[in-house]
Amino acid sequence: MSGRCGGRGAGGRGRGQESGRVQPSPSFPPGGGGARGRGRASTRGRGPSSPPPQVAPTQPPAPFAPTVSTSTYHPSSSSGAESLSREVTQKLALEPQVATTAPPLPPSSSKATRPPPRPGLGTVGRKCRVRANHVLVDFADKDLHHYDVSITPMSISKNLNRNIMEQLIKTYKESHLGHRCPAYDGQKNLYTAGALPFDSKVFVVKIIDEFHNHGSSTFVRERQYKVAIKLASKPDLHYLREFLYRIHFECPQETIQVLGAVLRAKLFESYTMVGRSFFSPQLGHMGELGNGIEYWRGFYQSLRLTQMGLSLNIDVSTQSFYEPILVTEFVVKHFKHANLSRPLSDQDRLKVKKALKGVKVELCHMECAKTYKISGLSREPISQLTFTLDEKGTNASVIQYFCDKYNIELKYAFLPALQCGSEAKPVYLPMELSRIVGGQRYTKRLNDQQVKALLRAACQRPHDREESINRMIRANNLQGDALVDKEFGIQVRKELALVDARVLPPPMLKYHDSGREQSVNPGLGAWNMINKKMVNGGKVDSWTCVNFSLRYFNMLEVFCAELVKMCNSKGMVFCQNASIHIRSARPDRIDQALLDIYNESMGMKRPLKLLIIILPDQTGSYGKIKRICETELGIVSQCCRPMLVARFSNQYFENLALKINVKVGGRNTVLSDAIMRRIRLVSDLPTIILGACVTHPPPGEDYSSSIAAVVASMDWPEVTKYRGIVSAQPHREEIIQDLYKTVQDPQKGVVPGGMIRELLVAFFKSTGQKPHRIILYGDGVSDSQSAQVLLYEIDAIRKACASLQEGYMPRVTFVVVQKKHHTRLFPTERDQMDKSGNIQPGTVVDTGICHLTEFDFYLNSHAGIQGTSKPTRYHVLYDENNVTADVLQVLTNNLCYTYARCTRSVSIVPPAYYARLIALRARYYMDDASWDSGSASGGWKAEDRNFGVRPIPSVKDNVKEVMFYC
Repeated sequence: MSGRCGGRGAGGRGRGQESGRVQPSPSFPPGGGGARGRGRASTRGRGPSSPPPQVAPTQPPAPFAPTVSTSTYHPSSSSGAESLSREVTQKLALEPQVATTAPPLPPSSSKATRPPPRPGLGTVGRKCRVRANHVLVDFADKDLHHYDVSITPMSISKNLNRNIMEQLIKTYKESHLGHRCPAYDGQKNLYTAGALPFDSKVFVVKIIDEFHNHGSSTFVRERQYKVAIKLASKPDLHYLREFLYRIHFECPQETIQVLGAVLRAKLFESYTMVGRSFFSPQLGHMGELGNGIEYWRGFYQSLRLTQMGLSLNIDVSTQSFYEPILVTEFVVKHFKHANLSRPLSDQDRLKVKKALKGVKVELCHMECAKTYKISGLSREPISQLTFTLDEKGTNASVIQYFCDKYNIELKYAFLPALQCGSEAKPVYLPMELSRIVGGQRYTKRLNDQQVKALLRAACQRPHDREESINRMIRANNLQGDALVDKEFGIQVRKELALVDARVLPPPMLKYHDSGREQSVNPGLGAWNMINKKMVNGGKVDSWTCVNFSLRYFNMLEVFCAELVKMCNSKGMVFCQNASIHIRSARPDRIDQALLDIYNESMGMKRPLKLLIIILPDQTGSYGKIKRICETELGIVSQCCRPMLVARFSNQYFENLALKINVKVGGRNTVLSDAIMRRIRLVSDLPTIILGACVTHPPPGEDYSSSIAAVVASMDWPEVTKYRGIVSAQPHREEIIQDLYKTVQDPQKGVVPGGMIRELLVAFFKSTGQKPHRIILYGDGVSDSQSAQVLLYEIDAIRKACASLQEGYMPRVTFVVVQKKHHTRLFPTERDQMDKSGNIQPGTVVDTGICHLTEFDFYLNSHAGIQGTSKPTRYHVLYDENNVTADVLQVLTNNLCYTYARCTRSVSIVPPAYYARLIALRARYYMDDASWDSGSASGGWKAEDRNFGVRPIPSVKDNVKEVMFYC
């Protein structure tokens, strides 16, 4: 989560909840609550053998007698949950007895659990038209054939494989291939627009390499490969047409893969491919990111099945690459060595080894095409290295070899050599003669400065981005191409698609009646707090402030006074005087300073409600402070950057007040429709709204755990306060493993628990109601994972609900929130733009570029600030509430105006946003120092790596009760 968050899997499932819904009682309405997250329930095993989710019954069942005893309810997390569970059970036992009705048997495979069909198109909002970065693709009726390719000896290099296949086609096209021009993907797949004259055949291909030494000598190397080509399948374009015409409903995925491979085949010749993107120095301005890294411009392309037909999604892209410089220059740049006048220390040598391992280099003293892959660094300096020169076993020093053979005297003989080849037969290369091969993607984690530089390079205004996309389309010129157009009959149009859209109206927001403005109707996705007071101001009766900045220590009292004044003016009840004297402390004694404050407050028997912290001048302490405060001391804190503190800006004080208010239990604003019970799908029945997310460690980190997070609304019907739970799981595991789980207790037996169950209990404790309806926004579930989600994740909700009461099956709507896509929308008229030139907030598209049959839409809920706004795709994977397009689109857009940390609508729905925030916060708990400082070590010691998942330190109960992660 990164991403940011990445895609997630699904929950495990079992049977056991086949009873119907409970008949309502006056004190405990019908329905139920489950939550959802991204992952799998119960145990750690994956579970394709488990059956798919059950469907909540739509008709009230006959009465039944609850059979669950008090001992069943033992949530796994908070300390007060056990007594609350007994309270829930006792209340359930008072309900009228009802009989059970078994729901229909669940489907037996993922194919039987397709996402629900689109319930119709939305109608709410002002109609308009926008351009999307999709172009239509037409295709002729060709007889596609798919062949399996096997190359011996095997090569993992796609470039070498393509050279081999290119030579094969050149040699055998007329004699053995029936004049066909195949498309090859660089691995094991070959595609033709007609049958080859054979079903299986082995070819011999010779690759000749010429090497030119420094001077006039030349030697030739010939390599021979066997290429076996065997018919694998015959993808049928007829089924694709039937799918597009909605006659056939099973997506012909293999046919799409063939057409996509054909469209990419030509691009391999000119560009460097990374994922589905293509890069080249010729595609736009290049620039340095610092530390020996540069960025290239390129484009992304992917075939999509949409309502308007087959479309090619094209977007501009930017990627980091190694600079093609000498290794000595890279070491100077990457590690900021002023010069290389002295040997590397052992610590520096290990850093250089880590930075260069796997990088390809070539020797610059030879006119030679051969490249080497760095496997490590020698322990000794190159001046002490020797190697076996010939078959007689003659030993020669590396220094003498280069001097005698190439007349080169090495300048940096005290540096270690680059080691290539194997440990048994190492090849030593001098750093000063080795040049990094251009076009190698930099896969390690970028530091903060590099990220900022890359974002600046990628940032383009909508008009500029649209023009860049059109340039890419013209540059590729697939129309008339010999392979794409002539051979396979694929025609790619040059015009961006024009699609129908609507601009949804913004919601009315409610503020406190004591303010001069009691409500606001936001314009263009932004508003302010002038003349307004928070709808529920929090109370801060015990607080203090500690300053770790050495630059701004003399303004502490004035800053605190202004902040308290701002909080009180916005409706909070904030005590004027600190309960413990305000102080400054040394940045190297953070632990002791925080502990002293805690001990002092506890000694006065006045636990702090809030601790204001001015961070040290140097970055790297934020994670440590949050970990100590939230998991060790139980203190809610508000951190402030010293440079912003020094400005004394009213806007900054206002933003701090918004964050502080929700951290002490207040609400900043609520939807007016929530107060008046007019939110469709929410207001009529107790409804819990959840967000789920999984974040992974940064690139290059091989050991740290992934972190799953689930948040849930706790204040129905307002739905603005969210409680969060986090859980660690195996490295890069996409499925949340702790959504539901059971623990074997020696006294109590099997005790149910898990994230969902804890949130359901907390909801009941907060509202006095059990949820009748669940709306889950799952962040990052990709299309390829949707079947997993349907099979396993919904079941985790079912198990959590059934563990609280037999037959408790609330109706669930599960919406995937996708930000990792490449669709962009551009305005066609000036009156459709906001100030940044982007489409207006509230613009929604559910036609043209959306899924052919399933329920999805693109929503641009936020106002652009810089660059081109990216709409969020919402895809309904599961729906028992019969949600219409208008209801879900309006609800989602309106929720985006309730984000607590600012007075702007945000780009993704807040529950999903909060899940990301709390997952990132938990990353600090596990590894505050290395994560904040940019280290890729992930905080794992060598001895820790064999012990599986490290648990996340638990957040203290008093902190967990508020939105501490804001």
